[in-house]
Amino acid sequence: MTAITQGRTHRRAALVSAMCALAVTGLGLTGCGEDPDAGTNGVGKLAADKIQARTQAAAAAVDAVRLSGSVVAGGKSYKLDMSLKSDGATGSVTAGGATFHLLRVDEELYLKADAAFWKHEDGKSDDGGSDTAAAGKLDDKYVKVPTGDPSYKKFSGFTDKDLLLDSVLTLHGSLGKDGHHEQGGVRTIRITGDGGSGGTLDVSLEGKPYPLRLVRAGGAGTLTFSAWGRDFALEEPAKGETVDYGKELPTS
Repeated sequence: MTAITQGRTHRRAALVSAMCALAVTGLGLTGCGEDPDAGTNGVGKLAADKIQARTQAAAAAVDAVRLSGSVVAGGKSYKLDMSLKSDGATGSVTAGGATFHLLRVDEELYLKADAAFWKHEDGKSDDGGSDTAAAGKLDDKYVKVPTGDPSYKKFSGFTDKDLLLDSVLTLHGSLGKDGHHEQGGVRTIRITGDGGSGGTLDVSLEGKPYPLRLVRAGGAGTLTFSAWGRDFALEEPAKGETVDYGKELPTS
């Protein structure tokens, strides 16, 4: 080998090494030729159906999680930011331009919203002074939702950890894998349903294989999951912050 050929070979090797270093530093990827699953929890090496089973089991076994993002259901779009655990939840829901806060402690469910929300819920105009006064009394107060009220099941569904996770952590169609990715600085393996048209799910490759980001099938929303296993306090609101509306809430 001539000196010129050796020089070209060394320069080419140096260029490849530099490109690998840039990839590792700038994109958080492993070095060229390295195993992308090295140092991970190993689920990235499994088949897609096994990864889905592992992440569902991990999600079911943990006590608490924060779920945020958007969901389209029944033709309506909802924006959620809920902290959930087995005995209750707290957080906010936005629907139809109105935002309300939900708090559930065991079976006791409370809803808090502003006066404009309650006037809308009544379905009446703002002309009636009594309606406006009633809404004013509910403004920014925790209103206890009666268990027999038709709204109880609808609202409590947003606070039920197992129900929410069971309903969203399923991809549709044949399962596949879409490579290694990153969510919030955490390495993930992405699984898909029908090549992505049935949804995609990013699963953590670090620690437990928790789901970190879900893109639902058919444009039905995108959800992120965080604070897995991080406990939070749940307390019923003070009496001065609570209004007992009666047996049934206003209808919408």
